[in-house]
Amino acid sequence: MAQSPSGVASVILAGGEGSRLGGVVKANIEWGGERLIERLVRMLGETASPVLIGHGRHDPGRLDLPAGCIPVADLETDQGGPLVGVASALAWLARNRPETGFLVSAAVDTPLLPADFVARTLAKAIETGAEVVVARCGGQLYPTNALWSVAAFKDLPEQVLAGTAPFSLKRLLERRRAVPLDWAVGPSGDPFQNINTPEDLARFGAHLPDALSP
Repeated sequence: MAQSPSGVASVILAGGEGSRLGGVVKANIEWGGERLIERLVRMLGETASPVLIGHGRHDPGRLDLPAGCIPVADLETDQGGPLVGVASALAWLARNRPETGFLVSAAVDTPLLPADFVARTLAKAIETGAEVVVARCGGQLYPTNALWSVAAFKDLPEQVLAGTAPFSLKRLLERRRAVPLDWAVGPSGDPFQNINTPEDLARFGAHLPDALSP
């Protein structure tokens, strides 16, 4: 996957522990004939490349990453979660793609992520000058699904390492110039609903292949 002409990179946040699913690697859940990580890479790779994979504490070998993806480990900190995943991707970009203007983040367990997610969030950021554009549906914000100005958040990795960053993306958004972008509920429901529980697996008709079980 080549660097996108719009200067947008992406990070798929795939470091969750999947505790409510028995500790599975959620990136390997299958839905619609492909693994969730393959689906997200396919949806983001053409418009937001390179595609970074924030694998958290998972061994990236367990994710069997699609070709062209770049694994990014969490920064060396006791803090974890999506905020550290975003900060770690920003740190990677600062070292390797300093010309990148925006970073799109998406949770790996969001199989209904809209096909126009990158285009719409980028247009909103350019229109409003927002530091971050965050998905919203039915009044609910989804901080893991957002487009971040790399310049506006260039200090976030240092803050995470120093222990001065907020402890969640939600808290971070409260402190910054964040602009919500609304999506309608589609035929399959909220496009940002995710897979957290066995009930969610059943509702989506998704499953974890036996060979990839923990």
